[in-house]
Amino acid sequence: MPGGITDRVADGATGDADAFSAWAASAQRRLLRTAVLLTGDHQRAEDLVQEALVKVALRWRRLRDGRPEAYARQVIVRDNISWWRKHRREVLVEPPEGRPVDLTDSTERRLLLDRALAALTPRQRAVVVLRYYDDLTEQATADALGVAVGTVKSQTHLALRRLAEAAPELAEYLGEEVR
Repeated sequence: MPGGITDRVADGATGDADAFSAWAASAQRRLLRTAVLLTGDHQRAEDLVQEALVKVALRWRRLRDGRPEAYARQVIVRDNISWWRKHRREVLVEPPEGRPVDLTDSTERRLLLDRALAALTPRQRAVVVLRYYDDLTEQATADALGVAVGTVKSQTHLALRRLAEAAPELAEYLGEEVR
């Protein structure tokens, strides 16, 4: 497609467009998984990933030998934070009381986890997803969010406590940190 992202990447460097395309194809699924967990909305997650890929493409010469996926993840997190700051209509409520959940079914466990994650503030959700799903260190999480390591630690503690309260059935997955 003339005028597309790969044309902008290849503006003079042979192989840049191919290298970017190969990287984007391999990283897109991982970035989308992270974005879906951060947002809880598949369509908004796709938009965040596409915006991140455009920003990486525009900086590909500087990023290709570094850590382009870390940069893309940081763009996704920060763009998501900007979005929820503009759209603060979310009101946290207590989860509805219902039937006991059978966690042997992975679908039930996933739905329970999605509901529990929805009970978190956007920043707490971002910390949990980056720390435990993407397996980032506290420092890498702090860098991605643009906050101090102490903030990551305190938000993690509060998030795990809130998850345990929202979904006690998930206690075995949350580990000892909550107690």
